[in-house]
Amino acid sequence: MENSGQLDARALVYVAVAMLTWSSAYAAIAYGLDGGFTPGEVAFSRLALASLCFLIWMRIRRLPLPPASAWPPLLALGVIGLSIYHLCLNYAETRIPSGTAAIIIALAPAATAAASALWLRERLSARAVTGLVVALGGVVLVVLASGKGVSFQPKAALVLVSVLASAIYFTLQKPFSRRYGAEVVTTVTIFGGALGALPFAMGLPHALMTAPLSRMAALVWLGLAPTFLGYLTWNMALQRASVSKVSSFIYCSTPIALLISWVWLGERPGWITLVGGAIVVGGVILTNARGGRGSRAAAAARTTLRVSRSSTRT
Repeated sequence: MENSGQLDARALVYVAVAMLTWSSAYAAIAYGLDGGFTPGEVAFSRLALASLCFLIWMRIRRLPLPPASAWPPLLALGVIGLSIYHLCLNYAETRIPSGTAAIIIALAPAATAAASALWLRERLSARAVTGLVVALGGVVLVVLASGKGVSFQPKAALVLVSVLASAIYFTLQKPFSRRYGAEVVTTVTIFGGALGALPFAMGLPHALMTAPLSRMAALVWLGLAPTFLGYLTWNMALQRASVSKVSSFIYCSTPIALLISWVWLGERPGWITLVGGAIVVGGVILTNARGGRGSRAAAAARTTLRVSRSSTRT
């Protein structure tokens, strides 16, 4: 569908589901890595299980696969946006403080907004840019107040690679989603992600035979919730609204993760953390706020001008 760039109610529901599932992934990844699985095994297992889920989903929905000509770019996009993203992030989390990773990964919305402006010609208003900066500041405050270690070092570049990979994936998959549908595109890119991660998971069969059941349950959760349901709903939201506006909600993942820890593990956040979370939410709201009368009038004028030019050419 063609969208106006604004988030409608259905897109907001999709974003909410994606954010809740993605925010739960941090604890599950850490649990799997502590249980004897390698970063490559964690990445491949979640993508492989999600691929199986998407096969079942496509059959239930009776959706056609894209033509053969679309498979190479979609598979390549899956390798970039899913294999590289998850492998780099997983390896980084075993080598650098979690606070460092959280701050760098928070650059993803800004990088995605820049990519969408460059490749998709999406307009970024001064309000949207301000909102992105404000939300980023809130994330930094949340991370610092939560007591997570922050130490910037060369290995942190792996997280920066993840940021760039996600920006490329979220931006370049949108034209394909318009043509073939978000569900179809997500399915094929997940296949590509699983194939790209396969060489890094050759020891997975042995690891599964020796791992405790609870650690395997963490991998199952990663495949079903953050990967299958999370990417499906996220790409559906991207199909309905502008990439920059949808991606701004990634800033909310850190406060949501802390909220989950509060409810689940009893890790009560301090008041500075709560203030940082409020700043994040305020920045996201500012980014997605509709323009005033002037901007709407300007948009209407541009639409009228385009119609007039089209009529003249006809």
